[in-house]
Amino acid sequence: MSEILFIKTSSLGDVVHHMPAVTDARRHLPDARFTWVVEEPYAPLARLHPGIDTVIPVASRRWRSRLHRPETWAEIGRFRKALRAHHYDSVVDTQGLMRTALIARGARGVRHGYDTASIREPLASFFYDVRHQVEWRCHAIPRNRMLTGRALGYEPASEIDFGLDRSRIAGAPRDPYALLIHATARPEKEWPQGYWFSAAQALLARGLAVVLPWGSDAERDRSDELAAALGSGEVPERRPLDQVAALIAGASVVIGVDTGLLHVAAALGVPLVGIFVGSEPGLTGPLGSGPIAVVGGKGVIPDAAEVLRAVDRVIEEAR
Repeated sequence: MSEILFIKTSSLGDVVHHMPAVTDARRHLPDARFTWVVEEPYAPLARLHPGIDTVIPVASRRWRSRLHRPETWAEIGRFRKALRAHHYDSVVDTQGLMRTALIARGARGVRHGYDTASIREPLASFFYDVRHQVEWRCHAIPRNRMLTGRALGYEPASEIDFGLDRSRIAGAPRDPYALLIHATARPEKEWPQGYWFSAAQALLARGLAVVLPWGSDAERDRSDELAAALGSGEVPERRPLDQVAALIAGASVVIGVDTGLLHVAAALGVPLVGIFVGSEPGLTGPLGSGPIAVVGGKGVIPDAAEVLRAVDRVIEEAR
């Protein structure tokens, strides 16, 4: 039985974008055993993919600020032990950063990655045993699929399949709701709060409850502020990613800015409206099997009416 190690550690959108490559690999190597190294907050999501046998969490972001603590070095030692517990037929680093190339170097097996012309951090290429040329200016999903296919000896199929079953992941049925992903770590990607209020009011008038997830204290404040202004709206407690995925899977529609949860919604096939304000969707926009509309663009701020027209289109397409 072949042993394959994938390295795609972060961020959330990148992890989601690697899932179709996992689906491809499982179809072409049905008897292989697949292990995935991923940052610990994203491990619950990686475990949702039925093609993955083992997840090895890594905590490099947390460790960086705690290197003075003995328990941090103990954790690093346990990670290295888990990483080297098996000899892998192929180690595939689709991240292409120095930190992930160093993880690949610590694993036992033939290490595959991008060549120097195809990678974000060219120095990382020198840590791979086999280097592959992959088109640079294309969406992240086909880049991951092409690299994985070349490393494992097959050509990816044309259909994108994230491997996630929305009906299985969604929680218990509840009244119809819209999930509004307003939070992003980059201020230039934010949609004005006044537009969110106008859109949420219209959704409530159409019989949809409004759910406002968050990921940081500042984002929770924005959710609370919007819910208070509406006189309605659910602000859920912070949850692990598999539970957030269940909340997304149960939504009638998701409206969100360019951030990781938007890609989770696309992967689950939920009717989706992506609002792009400070970035272009061509290279990292949402792709999936469900109805998707993208409005705005870098430096172009759509108003609430344009977003609501897009909401109507994707809901109608889903019927």
